[in-house]
Amino acid sequence: MTGTLKSHWPEYLMEAACLGLFMISAFTFGAILENPTSPVNQAIPNPSLRRFLMGLAMGSTAILIIYSPWGKQSGAHINPSTTLTFFRLGKVAKWDAVFYIVAQFGGAVTGALLASGFLAASVAHPSVNYVITMPGSAGIAAAFIAEVAISFILMTVILHVSNNTRLHKLTGLCAGALVAAYITLEAPISGMSMNPARTFASAVPAQYWTALWLYFTAPLIGMLAAAEAYLRSRSAHIGCAKLHHQNSKRCIFCGKPASEA
Repeated sequence: MTGTLKSHWPEYLMEAACLGLFMISAFTFGAILENPTSPVNQAIPNPSLRRFLMGLAMGSTAILIIYSPWGKQSGAHINPSTTLTFFRLGKVAKWDAVFYIVAQFGGAVTGALLASGFLAASVAHPSVNYVITMPGSAGIAAAFIAEVAISFILMTVILHVSNNTRLHKLTGLCAGALVAAYITLEAPISGMSMNPARTFASAVPAQYWTALWLYFTAPLIGMLAAAEAYLRSRSAHIGCAKLHHQNSKRCIFCGKPASEA
Protein backbone atom coordinates (compact mmCIF):
# COMPACT_ATOMS: atom_id res chain seq x y z
CA MET A 1 0.00 0.00 0.00
CA THR A 2 2.71 2.50 1.02
CA GLY A 3 4.76 1.74 -2.07
CA THR A 4 1.76 2.20 -4.34
CA LEU A 5 0.88 5.52 -2.74
CA LYS A 6 4.45 6.76 -2.95
CA SER A 7 4.73 5.82 -6.60
CA HIS A 8 1.29 6.69 -7.93
CA TRP A 9 0.29 9.75 -5.88
CA PRO A 10 0.51 12.10 -8.91
CA GLU A 11 -2.23 10.14 -10.66
CA TYR A 12 -4.40 10.20 -7.54
CA LEU A 13 -4.07 13.97 -7.25
CA MET A 14 -4.79 14.42 -10.96
CA GLU A 15 -7.90 12.28 -10.66
CA ALA A 16 -9.06 14.34 -7.67
CA ALA A 17 -8.38 17.61 -9.49
CA CYS A 18 -10.22 16.46 -12.62
CA LEU A 19 -13.38 15.60 -10.71
CA GLY A 20 -13.08 18.79 -8.67
CA LEU A 21 -12.98 20.79 -11.90
CA PHE A 22 -15.96 18.85 -13.20
CA MET A 23 -17.96 19.86 -10.13
CA ILE A 24 -16.90 23.51 -10.42
CA SER A 25 -18.05 23.45 -14.03
CA ALA A 26 -21.40 21.88 -13.06
CA PHE A 27 -22.02 24.48 -10.35
CA THR A 28 -20.99 27.36 -12.61
CA PHE A 29 -23.14 26.39 -15.57
CA GLY A 30 -25.99 25.41 -13.26
CA ALA A 31 -25.99 28.92 -11.81
CA ILE A 32 -25.70 30.57 -15.22
CA LEU A 33 -28.52 28.58 -16.78
CA GLU A 34 -30.95 27.94 -13.92
CA ASN A 35 -30.76 30.83 -11.47
CA PRO A 36 -33.71 33.10 -12.35
CA THR A 37 -31.60 36.22 -11.76
CA SER A 38 -29.13 35.15 -14.43
CA PRO A 39 -29.38 37.08 -17.73
CA VAL A 40 -28.92 33.78 -19.59
CA ASN A 41 -31.83 32.20 -17.74
CA GLN A 42 -33.99 35.22 -18.50
CA ALA A 43 -33.02 35.14 -22.16
CA ILE A 44 -33.80 31.42 -22.51
CA PRO A 45 -37.17 30.70 -20.89
CA ASN A 46 -37.43 27.21 -22.40
CA PRO A 47 -36.23 24.68 -19.77
CA SER A 48 -35.60 21.99 -22.40
CA LEU A 49 -33.28 24.32 -24.29
CA ARG A 50 -31.47 25.24 -21.09
CA ARG A 51 -31.06 21.56 -20.28
CA PHE A 52 -29.63 21.01 -23.77
CA LEU A 53 -27.12 23.79 -23.16
CA MET A 54 -26.26 22.30 -19.76
CA GLY A 55 -25.68 18.95 -21.43
CA LEU A 56 -23.48 20.57 -24.05
CA ALA A 57 -21.48 22.34 -21.35
CA MET A 58 -20.95 19.27 -19.19
CA GLY A 59 -20.29 16.97 -22.13
CA SER A 60 -17.65 19.41 -23.33
CA THR A 61 -16.20 19.58 -19.81
CA ALA A 62 -15.89 15.80 -19.73
CA ILE A 63 -14.19 15.76 -23.14
CA LEU A 64 -11.72 18.47 -22.14
CA ILE A 65 -10.86 16.57 -18.95
CA ILE A 66 -10.35 13.25 -20.76
CA TYR A 67 -8.03 14.78 -23.36
CA SER A 68 -6.23 17.08 -20.92
CA PRO A 69 -2.67 16.25 -19.81
CA TRP A 70 -3.96 15.23 -16.37
CA GLY A 71 -6.75 13.13 -17.86
CA LYS A 72 -4.35 11.38 -20.20
CA GLN A 73 -2.13 10.44 -17.26
CA SER A 74 -4.74 9.46 -14.67
CA GLY A 75 -7.02 7.81 -17.19
CA ALA A 76 -9.86 10.27 -16.42
CA HIS A 77 -12.16 7.81 -14.72
CA ILE A 78 -13.58 10.68 -12.62
CA ASN A 79 -16.14 8.17 -11.36
CA PRO A 80 -15.82 5.48 -8.65
CA SER A 81 -18.13 3.20 -10.64
CA THR A 82 -15.77 3.36 -13.62
CA THR A 83 -12.76 2.58 -11.44
CA LEU A 84 -14.51 -0.36 -9.77
CA THR A 85 -15.56 -1.72 -13.14
CA PHE A 86 -11.99 -1.68 -14.43
CA PHE A 87 -10.92 -3.26 -11.14
CA ARG A 88 -13.43 -6.06 -11.81
CA LEU A 89 -11.93 -6.42 -15.29
CA GLY A 90 -8.47 -6.85 -13.77
CA LYS A 91 -7.08 -3.62 -15.17
CA VAL A 92 -6.75 -1.66 -11.91
CA ALA A 93 -4.80 -2.96 -8.90
CA LYS A 94 -6.55 -3.11 -5.54
CA TRP A 95 -4.75 -0.23 -3.85
CA ASP A 96 -4.90 1.93 -6.95
CA ALA A 97 -8.67 1.39 -6.94
CA VAL A 98 -8.89 2.32 -3.26
CA PHE A 99 -6.84 5.50 -3.64
CA TYR A 100 -8.62 6.49 -6.85
CA ILE A 101 -12.01 6.26 -5.14
CA VAL A 102 -10.76 8.25 -2.14
CA ALA A 103 -9.34 10.86 -4.52
CA GLN A 104 -12.54 11.01 -6.55
CA PHE A 105 -14.75 11.62 -3.53
CA GLY A 106 -12.26 14.06 -2.04
CA GLY A 107 -11.84 15.98 -5.27
CA ALA A 108 -15.57 16.12 -5.95
CA VAL A 109 -16.43 17.39 -2.47
CA THR A 110 -13.60 19.94 -2.55
CA GLY A 111 -14.74 21.22 -5.93
CA ALA A 112 -18.36 21.44 -4.77
CA LEU A 113 -17.45 23.30 -1.59
CA LEU A 114 -15.17 25.72 -3.42
CA ALA A 115 -17.83 26.43 -6.03
CA SER A 116 -20.59 26.81 -3.46
CA GLY A 117 -18.44 29.23 -1.49
CA PHE A 118 -17.46 31.27 -4.53
CA LEU A 119 -20.91 31.29 -6.17
CA ALA A 120 -22.78 31.53 -2.85
CA ALA A 121 -26.42 32.52 -3.31
CA SER A 122 -26.30 31.78 -7.04
CA VAL A 123 -26.08 28.03 -6.46
CA ALA A 124 -27.97 28.01 -3.17
CA HIS A 125 -31.12 29.26 -4.93
CA PRO A 126 -33.80 26.51 -4.98
CA SER A 127 -33.83 26.51 -8.78
CA VAL A 128 -30.16 25.47 -8.77
CA ASN A 129 -29.87 23.82 -5.33
CA TYR A 130 -26.20 22.95 -5.74
CA VAL A 131 -27.04 20.94 -8.91
CA ILE A 132 -28.13 17.96 -6.82
CA THR A 133 -29.20 14.76 -8.52
CA MET A 134 -32.64 13.58 -7.45
CA PRO A 135 -35.37 11.28 -8.79
CA GLY A 136 -37.86 12.97 -11.09
CA SER A 137 -41.64 12.90 -10.98
CA ALA A 138 -41.70 9.29 -12.25
CA GLY A 139 -40.36 8.16 -8.88
CA ILE A 140 -37.43 6.29 -7.37
CA ALA A 141 -38.01 3.01 -9.22
CA ALA A 142 -37.93 4.73 -12.60
CA ALA A 143 -34.84 6.70 -11.57
CA PHE A 144 -33.08 3.50 -10.51
CA ILE A 145 -33.84 1.73 -13.79
CA ALA A 146 -32.79 4.79 -15.77
CA GLU A 147 -29.47 5.10 -13.92
CA VAL A 148 -28.72 1.41 -14.51
CA ALA A 149 -29.56 1.78 -18.21
CA ILE A 150 -27.51 4.90 -18.94
CA SER A 151 -24.54 3.56 -16.97
CA PHE A 152 -24.74 0.28 -18.87
CA ILE A 153 -24.75 2.07 -22.22
CA LEU A 154 -21.88 4.39 -21.26
CA MET A 155 -19.58 1.58 -20.12
CA THR A 156 -20.52 -0.57 -23.12
CA VAL A 157 -19.51 2.25 -25.46
CA ILE A 158 -16.29 2.92 -23.54
CA LEU A 159 -15.22 -0.73 -23.66
CA HIS A 160 -16.03 -1.25 -27.32
CA VAL A 161 -14.55 2.03 -28.55
CA SER A 162 -11.45 2.16 -26.31
CA ASN A 163 -10.47 -1.37 -27.30
CA ASN A 164 -10.93 -0.81 -31.03
CA THR A 165 -7.59 -0.05 -32.70
CA ARG A 166 -9.23 2.28 -35.22
CA LEU A 167 -11.58 4.10 -32.87
CA HIS A 168 -9.85 4.19 -29.47
CA LYS A 169 -8.87 7.86 -29.72
CA LEU A 170 -12.57 8.73 -29.99
CA THR A 171 -13.44 7.26 -26.58
CA GLY A 172 -13.49 10.64 -24.86
CA LEU A 173 -15.66 12.18 -27.57
CA CYS A 174 -18.14 9.32 -27.33
CA ALA A 175 -18.27 9.55 -23.52
CA GLY A 176 -18.77 13.32 -23.63
CA ALA A 177 -21.48 13.02 -26.28
CA LEU A 178 -23.37 10.53 -24.11
CA VAL A 179 -23.10 12.82 -21.08
CA ALA A 180 -24.54 15.66 -23.15
CA ALA A 181 -27.37 13.49 -24.49
CA TYR A 182 -28.20 12.07 -21.06
CA ILE A 183 -28.44 15.49 -19.43
CA THR A 184 -30.67 16.68 -22.26
CA LEU A 185 -32.98 13.68 -22.42
CA GLU A 186 -32.65 11.56 -19.26
CA ALA A 187 -32.07 14.11 -16.49
CA PRO A 188 -35.81 14.63 -15.83
CA ILE A 189 -36.04 10.96 -14.82
CA SER A 190 -33.10 10.48 -12.46
CA GLY A 191 -31.17 13.74 -12.44
CA MET A 192 -28.47 12.03 -14.55
CA SER A 193 -25.73 11.04 -12.17
CA MET A 194 -23.96 7.78 -13.14
CA ASN A 195 -21.45 8.87 -10.54
CA PRO A 196 -21.63 8.33 -6.74
CA ALA A 197 -18.91 10.92 -6.05
CA ARG A 198 -20.64 13.58 -8.15
CA THR A 199 -23.98 13.03 -6.38
CA PHE A 200 -22.41 12.92 -2.92
CA ALA A 201 -20.44 16.11 -3.58
CA SER A 202 -23.61 18.08 -4.42
CA ALA A 203 -25.43 16.56 -1.45
CA VAL A 204 -22.85 17.90 1.02
CA PRO A 205 -23.47 21.67 0.63
CA ALA A 206 -27.18 21.08 -0.10
CA GLN A 207 -27.58 18.70 2.86
CA TYR A 208 -29.83 16.62 0.62
CA TRP A 209 -29.59 12.89 1.22
CA THR A 210 -32.82 11.58 -0.31
CA ALA A 211 -32.31 8.38 -2.35
CA LEU A 212 -28.53 8.66 -2.05
CA TRP A 213 -28.36 4.85 -2.02
CA LEU A 214 -29.77 4.85 -5.56
CA TYR A 215 -26.82 6.80 -6.96
CA PHE A 216 -24.34 4.60 -5.12
CA THR A 217 -25.79 1.34 -6.43
CA ALA A 218 -27.48 1.82 -9.81
CA PRO A 219 -24.44 3.22 -11.71
CA LEU A 220 -22.21 0.44 -10.40
CA ILE A 221 -24.77 -2.24 -11.27
CA GLY A 222 -25.12 -0.84 -14.78
CA MET A 223 -21.39 -0.61 -15.43
CA LEU A 224 -20.58 -4.02 -13.96
CA ALA A 225 -23.35 -5.54 -16.07
CA ALA A 226 -21.86 -3.88 -19.14
CA ALA A 227 -18.46 -5.34 -18.26
CA GLU A 228 -19.92 -8.83 -17.91
CA ALA A 229 -21.74 -8.50 -21.23
CA TYR A 230 -18.56 -7.28 -22.91
CA LEU A 231 -16.51 -10.18 -21.56
CA ARG A 232 -18.97 -12.57 -23.18
CA SER A 233 -18.84 -10.88 -26.58
CA ARG A 234 -16.74 -12.21 -29.44
CA SER A 235 -14.75 -8.99 -29.63
CA ALA A 236 -13.81 -8.99 -25.95
CA HIS A 237 -10.37 -7.47 -25.46
CA ILE A 238 -9.36 -5.07 -22.72
CA GLY A 239 -6.16 -3.20 -23.31
CA CYS A 240 -6.05 -0.62 -20.52
CA ALA A 241 -8.12 1.16 -17.90
CA LYS A 242 -7.38 4.58 -19.39
CA LEU A 243 -9.97 6.29 -21.52
CA HIS A 244 -7.10 7.73 -23.58
CA HIS A 245 -4.13 5.41 -23.54
CA GLN A 246 -1.97 6.12 -26.59
CA ASN A 247 -0.22 9.25 -25.40
CA SER A 248 3.11 10.37 -24.00
CA LYS A 249 2.04 10.05 -20.34
CA ARG A 250 3.02 7.13 -18.13
CA CYS A 251 0.43 4.46 -17.40
CA ILE A 252 0.19 3.07 -13.87
CA PHE A 253 -2.29 0.45 -15.04
CA CYS A 254 -0.13 -1.15 -17.73
CA GLY A 255 3.18 -0.28 -16.09
CA LYS A 256 4.47 1.58 -19.12
CA PRO A 257 6.76 4.56 -18.53
CA ALA A 258 5.99 7.81 -20.30
CA SER A 259 8.47 7.09 -23.08
CA GLU A 260 6.61 3.90 -24.04
CA ALA A 261 2.99 4.95 -23.39
